[in-house]
Amino acid sequence: MLLDGDAWRRTFDSFEREAWRFEAQPAYTMPKEAENIARFLRGEPKPADHNSRWHERVRGFTASGRTIGRVRVVRQPLTEYQRYQFTWGIPGNIEAGENIRVLDVTQDDYGLPLSETDWWMFDEARIVHLNFRPDGTQINRELFTGSITPYMEWKRISLIHSVPFAEYAKDFE
Repeated sequence: MLLDGDAWRRTFDSFEREAWRFEAQPAYTMPKEAENIARFLRGEPKPADHNSRWHERVRGFTASGRTIGRVRVVRQPLTEYQRYQFTWGIPGNIEAGENIRVLDVTQDDYGLPLSETDWWMFDEARIVHLNFRPDGTQINRELFTGSITPYMEWKRISLIHSVPFAEYAKDFE
């Protein structure tokens, strides 16, 4: 089942304990972000209200006792989009209450068995695939109805092999 607009918002907001994302794309092409990415690349200062709507949502989730987090997969060198995320996006998300870790697979000599697609897991019970074109443009969101077992394993592996964002980012300051 495809989830757009209000259906996506209702699905997302209905989690009771935990929302967790596996974020694997090297870049995301979202019209809402285009101007801010351009500002970042020109070296302009970050707008004071950058990502404020998401921060309000995260604060609301955490105030109600729910948790939200993600693992961001990267490969060196970071893409322009990842640099933008690391500088303008992720620090504010963490400040709002999101737990964000980084999994650098640049030297992945073991070939970690991980998903190559993005997805959200809600309450370790529901999966929503985020489907993207190669350029990072989102195609759709799709409620997954199969076994959650591989997703639980991918989550476990990515948490074991990732580090907190602050620990990873100190090498880029």
